[in-house]
Amino acid sequence: MNTLLTSAAVMLLALFGLGLIQVFRGPTRADRMLSIQLAGTSMVAILLVLSQILSMPALVDAALIFMLFAALVATAFVRRPRTDEDSQ
Repeated sequence: MNTLLTSAAVMLLALFGLGLIQVFRGPTRADRMLSIQLAGTSMVAILLVLSQILSMPALVDAALIFMLFAALVATAFVRRPRTDEDSQ
């Protein structure tokens, strides 16, 4: 079971890396925001998988904090004023 969880963590880490690449590449702010949300979700999933692999329940608490932070970032993005760059 640890092999399966470890391979899942590696795949999630690759997804996290691809999301970060898209953050710097994204043509609009909306694209970058979606990539940041993908990276945040991947980080939460990685922490939850590592919590099971390492038998460390404290990582679940860290994952919950990352989820809260991702929700706050999404809310801040939605509430900010629109610019001409967003309509592209």
